[in-house]
Amino acid sequence: MLTIVWTVVGFFLVAHLISLYSRKDNNIHQQVSSDQLQVVHHLAHPIVRELIRVEEEVLRMPPPRKRSPRTSKRRSRKPIPLVEEFLDDKSPIRHLFFPGIKTAAFGPTKDMGNETSYYFPGKIWMDTQGNPIQAHGGGILLDVKSNTYYWYGEYKDGPTYHAHKKGPARVDIIGVGCYSSKDLWTWKNEGIVLGAEETNKTHDLHKSNVLERPKVIYNEKTEKYVMWMHIDDANYTKASVGVAISNSPTGPFEYLYSKRPHGFDSRDMTVFKDDDGVAYLIYSSEVNSVLHIGPLTEDYLDVTPVMKRVMVGQHREAPAIFKHQNIYYMVTSWCTGWAPNEALAHAAESIMGPWEKLGNPCIGGNKVFRLTTFFAQSTYVIPLPGVPGAFIFMADRWNPADLRDSRYVWLPLVIGGPADQPLEFNFGFPSWSRVSIYWHSKWRLP
Repeated sequence: MLTIVWTVVGFFLVAHLISLYSRKDNNIHQQVSSDQLQVVHHLAHPIVRELIRVEEEVLRMPPPRKRSPRTSKRRSRKPIPLVEEFLDDKSPIRHLFFPGIKTAAFGPTKDMGNETSYYFPGKIWMDTQGNPIQAHGGGILLDVKSNTYYWYGEYKDGPTYHAHKKGPARVDIIGVGCYSSKDLWTWKNEGIVLGAEETNKTHDLHKSNVLERPKVIYNEKTEKYVMWMHIDDANYTKASVGVAISNSPTGPFEYLYSKRPHGFDSRDMTVFKDDDGVAYLIYSSEVNSVLHIGPLTEDYLDVTPVMKRVMVGQHREAPAIFKHQNIYYMVTSWCTGWAPNEALAHAAESIMGPWEKLGNPCIGGNKVFRLTTFFAQSTYVIPLPGVPGAFIFMADRWNPADLRDSRYVWLPLVIGGPADQPLEFNFGFPSWSRVSIYWHSKWRLP
């Protein structure tokens, strides 16, 4: 009798659980269908159709030849013939990666004809004074008060050298460059807003040290502009973050201090300000094997004790994070020094994770372009004005032979279409859409 009772109870319990799951699955299906309709709608927009047009690129290999010793030191862990050409400053096809200023510069001081306002990824981008823009490893701040974009980045207009025989290519710290724009194409040089320390060798910003990937966010409560950056010594053993503040987006910024956040080493990093005003620090740590994510204090001047380890053991760096329809997205790079490598896109329902892989987001060009993130490395992602679901992917094409001549690769990034990889931490495929970065040799904003 007892067995029969428990059998009946078990039957009703299972039936109840199936009913709950079916309702939940139906709700999820309805939500996904609604999201997919929005995706289809924005992908059908004529402006977006032009941005997602797949453009192919053909690069022909030169005949084999002996490499210079310096090139051998720059080579990637998994050599690809075209990557070897990219890293070789004597390559006969170098002009394809780094076209010269006489034939391949663009900007407001150039006679662009019908190509005014077009981006030319990999070519030399000039400011309003006719000088190459110096804002490498940078990020964009949209200042709401002035409705102006500010582009902050590493000012590398100095000679490239090696601090010691096995050291990486470097330029002495000059400072953080700042450029302002109303249209994201015409950039005015606002000067160096955080400069190097010339004499005090113990200072974090002494010219012999390293300042990389500066990012600026605005704090409405304190009315301060807060800059975070990677601070290091020439051997990359300090592995810290630095913080500076200013009353104005054009500086000058006052340098406050450096530290190892949460007690861990920090190298490539970025900051992200969420819709609710909470800001986060995202940094590559534990010898670049893990990403750490944690909220900043209310004044954005320090980290809180809260921190999550994500992408454990994946060796990701150069994080660029953004948000769309309450989903967080990130584009990252593998760790190969100055050599370009394959990007990965990631997504999460919470910025603290878990983060799921979405695969390589690069589309177009050719196979090598896609395996090298178009010979560039991620640095930042900003919304494309007026086009929901579309963004600008900002990347650097590093030139280790002459770092001041590193180029900018800005390309359209679109969120749309089904994800092409199953979930890593759950069963099935995710409800969010895939991330796609489209190669264009030239393109413009709507």
